[in-house]
Amino acid sequence: MGVQTLQLDEQLYNYMRSVSLNEAEVLTQLRQETAKHPMGNMQIAPEQGQFIALLVQLMQAQKTLDIGVFTGYSALAVALALPPTGKVVACDVSEEYTKIARHWWNQAGVANKIELHIAPAEDTLKQLLATDGANTFDFALIDADKSNYDTYYELALQLIRPGGLIAVDNVLWSGRVADPQVQDNRTNKIRAFNQKLHQDTRVAISLVPIGDGLTLAWKRPH
Repeated sequence: MGVQTLQLDEQLYNYMRSVSLNEAEVLTQLRQETAKHPMGNMQIAPEQGQFIALLVQLMQAQKTLDIGVFTGYSALAVALALPPTGKVVACDVSEEYTKIARHWWNQAGVANKIELHIAPAEDTLKQLLATDGANTFDFALIDADKSNYDTYYELALQLIRPGGLIAVDNVLWSGRVADPQVQDNRTNKIRAFNQKLHQDTRVAISLVPIGDGLTLAWKRPH
């Protein structure tokens, strides 16, 4: 028993992965390719992808949002977890990064489940509100530019159905959010966002210390 979350050193972290990670080969290959990329540190940890996929399965989700695609790992993990009729609407601005994503989605045989929009995510989310309507998605992952987290969250909250779930990545920001000496714009934006979610009565939250910190926000039924 413990009253505080256990600190993971490398030995314990590797043990945790050895007894819990069941990563599809195509996900491993995508992760290994991304690790060679100059911006490879933007990719989520595999145990985080597995956790998100499990949440999607538990919810029996059919329609999800992936806000911030990069090379496509999270979208692929979710698409593999969705039923054949499921759909991931993916938002990113980079043709370069998402070209890698498209390749691996095709390799996995799930490209038909993923609808990629190359445009500012705010524009795509507003368009989805106009075309699909509010309360029509089951799940959303926000893992894009940190300065716009609040905007993405507010739009996702409209799109997600009551009882749906929003997951927000990087909320611990490599520990910088807890360091009062760090006062750059992105860190302060994340601090403000974390405080907002903590006080937001529209949702019930849990901040899970996995990867770089993942906040789960469950949209309360009306």
